[in-house]
Amino acid sequence: MYQNLEEHNRLVNKYLKIVFVVALYWCTSILTVFVNKHLQSSDTVNLGAPLFMSWFQCVVSTLICFVMSRLSRKYPSVFTFPEGNPLDIDTFRKILPLSVLYTLMIGANNLSLSYVTVAFYYIGRSLTTVFSVVLTYVILRQRTSFKCLMCCAVIVIGFWLGVDQESLTTVFSWRGTIFGVLSSLALAMFSIQTKKSLTHVNQEVWLLSYYNNLYSTLLFLPLIIINGELETIITYQHLWAAWFWAAMVLSGVCGFAIGFVTALEIQVTSPLTHNISGTAKACAQTLIATQYYHDVRSALWWTSNIVVLVASAAYTRVKQLEMVRHHQQRTAPTQKA
Repeated sequence: MYQNLEEHNRLVNKYLKIVFVVALYWCTSILTVFVNKHLQSSDTVNLGAPLFMSWFQCVVSTLICFVMSRLSRKYPSVFTFPEGNPLDIDTFRKILPLSVLYTLMIGANNLSLSYVTVAFYYIGRSLTTVFSVVLTYVILRQRTSFKCLMCCAVIVIGFWLGVDQESLTTVFSWRGTIFGVLSSLALAMFSIQTKKSLTHVNQEVWLLSYYNNLYSTLLFLPLIIINGELETIITYQHLWAAWFWAAMVLSGVCGFAIGFVTALEIQVTSPLTHNISGTAKACAQTLIATQYYHDVRSALWWTSNIVVLVASAAYTRVKQLEMVRHHQQRTAPTQKA
């Protein structure tokens, strides 16, 4: 009886932790999107340098981790931060693939956001699940069931319907849509790679976030130059305004938070669950954006959102049932013995 009660309490605590982490990811991610959009496209700020903003977010995140690391050494009873050396060559070699994906993910994400509306941002990023299935086969050689493939096909149909309806508006951008697709691809790869990279840092999310952001600050520098943002930054009229840097620091803190909670959500759930969570979160984000910006959309535009959401939910359900069936098949021989 006591054993069953202990097991029940352990299960409840596990579910509560998952709910809390997913909710934290939703809130942090939505806030980050709106802050980034405000910095890039609002009348007051309108920076016009999405990769510089991405780089600055990585700088702030790196400084936060560095300060936490120093404080944990000086005041170990108050602050805790895992031990590690980001300048270690072996560590750099192992984490670099993840940092490249992280750079591509947030770079393409901010580039997409600079061209499209927050409302359409959901549709532009809706192919993450599809890419996750493709990459799972290409990288891990794991086959996907026919039912899951059908769900992915419906997601693609919903994506194209959304693009078709958005193209009828005056704010549509093919460039923003393409960057959104690239960001989805990078996110799917990042989710898979994160699980591997966590093993190199003893499953320490803080340490992985520290390394990841530090290496990304270096990777972003040539991209900023290639994208022609140096002149934009130098000639920006509010460059020395205190409120501008305050907004940039807020964006950096949000960038750190989203990087941390993303890795945390993948750790407590799975890459697949994180991708589905991101899709569902984006749906709520769309509803908030249309109300906040007073966007009026057609019935077919909303239909595309519903199609993607329902297909993603169906995919999750199918995968869940498959996992339960696979678990039962594995445990059945043991029970018979």
